[in-house]
Amino acid sequence: MDNLKKLKIFIVDDEILYLNIFEQYIRNLGYTNITTFQDGVECINNLNENPDVVFLDYNMEPLTGYEILKKIKRHNPNIYVVMISGQNEIKPAIDSLKYGAFDYIEKGIHEAQKIDSVFDRIHSVNDALERSKPGFLKTLFQFL
Repeated sequence: MDNLKKLKIFIVDDEILYLNIFEQYIRNLGYTNITTFQDGVECINNLNENPDVVFLDYNMEPLTGYEILKKIKRHNPNIYVVMISGQNEIKPAIDSLKYGAFDYIEKGIHEAQKIDSVFDRIHSVNDALERSKPGFLKTLFQFL
């Protein structure tokens, strides 16, 4: 679990209140490597920092969260992107997941528990990926 706490996390939201709320939720879970951005362009311009997880607001300008999601996935498809939105409509959630979002969280409805759940699932996925990687010796013996 300590490796999980070392994840590099971006939070992107044009509403400073939600930016601070989500940052505090995540810090309360023990994560410290957090960078916040008030617009998607800033986030895109900093993708060279190689975040592991991006919490991304759906409704922003000048680029929407959906547009930013597509740019993040083109940059690195392995980044876990979690869309956050104040909308309770199903279409944004479906579109986000269809284009590579790991999850979708609706603002104002059990956010802290949902964020904790997202990190539990990221931890599970990372563990499964680690277990599925062939070890060095196994790889070496395949060539002998």
